[in-house]
Amino acid sequence: MHRGKTVKTIKIGPMEMFSLEFWQFAGERAIKTFAQAGVAFLGGGTVGLFTVDWVGFFSIAAGSALLSILTSIITKK
Repeated sequence: MHRGKTVKTIKIGPMEMFSLEFWQFAGERAIKTFAQAGVAFLGGGTVGLFTVDWVGFFSIAAGSALLSILTSIITKK
């Protein structure tokens, strides 16, 4: 039970997919996924700025972000 706070429940259905709120949440998740995939691509080792395969980095990270958006679209809550 929340004291003095209003809890907002977000329900996303097929028609709400066209709302600004849906795309804000989907965009935020995609940005987080992009960053996570980028960190995973770089790995835990020390990587020099000029030795990184930047095309591969952005390809993997952007592909992951796209998958995140597609998952947001097809997921029903």
